[in-house]
Amino acid sequence: MLDSSIKDQLRSIFADLHETYVLDAYVAAEHESREELLAFLADVASTSDKIDFRVQVGEALTFSLLKNEEPTGITFRGIPGGHEFSSLLLAILNSDGKGKNLPDAFVEGRIKALKGSIHLTSYISLTCTNCPDVVQALNVIAIVNPVISHEMVDGGLNEDEVKRLGIQAVPTVYADGELIHVGRGDLGELLSKLESKYGSDRSTAEAPVREYDVIVIGGGPAGASSAIYSARKGLKVAVLAERVGGQVKETVGIENLISTPLTTGEQLAADLKAHMQDYPIDILEHRTVEKVELLESKKKISLKGGEVFTTLALIIATGASWRKLNIPGETEYTGRGVAYCPHCDGPFYKGKHVAVIGGGNSGIEAAIDLAGICSKVTVFEFMEELKADGVLQDKARSLGNISIHVNAQTTEVIGNGEKVIGLRVKDRATEEERVVDLDGVFVQIGLTANSTVFKDLVKTNRIGEIEIDTHCRTSVPGIYAAGDVGTVAYKQIIIAMGEGAKAALTAFDDRIRGLL
Repeated sequence: MLDSSIKDQLRSIFADLHETYVLDAYVAAEHESREELLAFLADVASTSDKIDFRVQVGEALTFSLLKNEEPTGITFRGIPGGHEFSSLLLAILNSDGKGKNLPDAFVEGRIKALKGSIHLTSYISLTCTNCPDVVQALNVIAIVNPVISHEMVDGGLNEDEVKRLGIQAVPTVYADGELIHVGRGDLGELLSKLESKYGSDRSTAEAPVREYDVIVIGGGPAGASSAIYSARKGLKVAVLAERVGGQVKETVGIENLISTPLTTGEQLAADLKAHMQDYPIDILEHRTVEKVELLESKKKISLKGGEVFTTLALIIATGASWRKLNIPGETEYTGRGVAYCPHCDGPFYKGKHVAVIGGGNSGIEAAIDLAGICSKVTVFEFMEELKADGVLQDKARSLGNISIHVNAQTTEVIGNGEKVIGLRVKDRATEEERVVDLDGVFVQIGLTANSTVFKDLVKTNRIGEIEIDTHCRTSVPGIYAAGDVGTVAYKQIIIAMGEGAKAALTAFDDRIRGLL
């Protein structure tokens, strides 16, 4: 099942394993994928004398990872190929104390402090690019905390269960049978949700204050650039980020990063992290900023979990997130007909009628992708004309199952209590409203600045962007903003990188001039 080149790579990856591992499978004798799973497990086990597999008769198709014959808490109900192949490899490496995705001591302490035994279940698709981040994060939580378990479920092999639960988006995560998460996510976000649901035994004693010359909040292109430029000046630098890469990780293909004809969001995020690691930068992932205060010239940053930092120069590079419609029914039916990622959730709507809200590049690209899966795609654009590039508009109009409506305001997502069944739309020219019967809604209306935690600290504009001057200075001395979170024109990766460098250089210039 695995070709020789992949096996050779696995031999190298597993060469330094210290403990022994068993892929412990329980498979129904008549299961149609039985032989495929057994061949897969045999191939993986053949790459290391520290890995074995065994098979017993079960009721479905599942296997668990054992370490020294003891459960790790990790189970795969399916065959983790495709994008999930890395999840299996990392599960083994993480159980052995290896892998770059393991949390630092502080985050590990938060995981260990979760109250009670917890069983986590994630429903995924092997074609989903966002699912591995969630699966790997939940696996790490299970490895770190021995009373927590995680089971990954391949929706393609367990369709009846997916239909019974009404799942229409991946990844979908349940905790002890209760839905807690839908869509893209990372360790920090998932951990916060578990802390909110189950509580934490972590001591509330005040954490020691850590001081830096420059603190960068955000780990995307602007944040990484700011950190590298600051570190090259010999300053003590920390990056506080929910995840390195930020919004970039959600981009499938990148073709306009000058000098790099083609890359992916995942690869660029990895490259950003590797570049920062060439310098003495403290990269602190899975962090959420709760509050920023001014202490005379210093800035005090308080994080969820109790960590506290101070700095003279603070660079805000928190980027932007997908905007929501904020109309009735959107929140209620997220994951049950309302989706934000056509690449991940499009397959759920094969042969069905869906709407795409938004006529910019992302909206029209989504419509083109969905047209190859769905029976019909209807695009609704609020403005009088589409904003997408001409070549995309021409492609969309050439496809017979795409219809485009401009001057259309979506006012309500309509459901039957279980799933989306329609969309209420108003013609902005005539004020006439109508209900369009359909099966799903993909929201693609651009980005909104991640500035909420800073809005009472620095000036923001009407749409929430942090106001900056030509040197990335905000309204508060010693606080700078770079990238999509600020008022800089054009939200592009290459521009964010340049703005990050500019913010760092401005902060250094202010420092040597005695302005900080």
